[in-house]
Amino acid sequence: MRHEFEVREEIALDATPEEVWEAIATGPGIDSWFMGRNEVEPGVGNTVRHSLMGHTTNATVTAWEPGKRFTYQSEQNPDGTFMAFDYLIEGRERGSTVLRLVHSGFLGDDWEAQYDALKKGDGMYMRKLAAYLKHFPGRTSTFALLVPGPQVPGHEQVWTAFKSALGVAGEVAAGTPVRLTVPGLPPADGVVESTEYPSIPSVCTGDALYTFMHGYRDTVVVEQHGFTEGADVEATEQAWKSWLAQAFA
Repeated sequence: MRHEFEVREEIALDATPEEVWEAIATGPGIDSWFMGRNEVEPGVGNTVRHSLMGHTTNATVTAWEPGKRFTYQSEQNPDGTFMAFDYLIEGRERGSTVLRLVHSGFLGDDWEAQYDALKKGDGMYMRKLAAYLKHFPGRTSTFALLVPGPQVPGHEQVWTAFKSALGVAGEVAAGTPVRLTVPGLPPADGVVESTEYPSIPSVCTGDALYTFMHGYRDTVVVEQHGFTEGADVEATEQAWKSWLAQAFA
């Protein structure tokens, strides 16, 4: 049985409508803050492809107004489920922008857990977009990793592990300075951009955007978007896999 859903998000961005458009309506732009690998064919009726962990989904562009509106809807599954994303861009004074997202469609049998994950995830990715536009304007990531870990029911255990990796002893809040220390990765100084206790902190360093998640079905996930050339992506991914295995053994 399918269940209709809708999630609405709005965020003010310190970026021009043109910069926001590049970030949400081009493959390299989306790759710099969203999960997986993304391809966008410009124009109504064309295709948006999203690939993650060996699985690719296709969507059709239903609205294409550069700098103003970008809408697409995924192919309908055999059970009638699908998702649609509608982005509205509104320019404001002093080169800023308000971005509105309506994420809608139909979910399947596990709809309650999926809807909860979408409500948390949509807001988190909008704030991640804001961090990308703030720290890496005009740049696109050279690699993007999403590394899933184990399912851990205890929020406190997860939050303690996140704080340990970030070198934070006290409260974690937007603006908190961190020193990311993970075996196999070079230490990096940065700052917390956003946080939603007990699920998600997002962190920016000089050359990367990180997000730590405790999300769908209590799965712990780490995302990293790197912005330097020549990074050893395989070694970086292995370092995160090892950290996830050790931190939650």
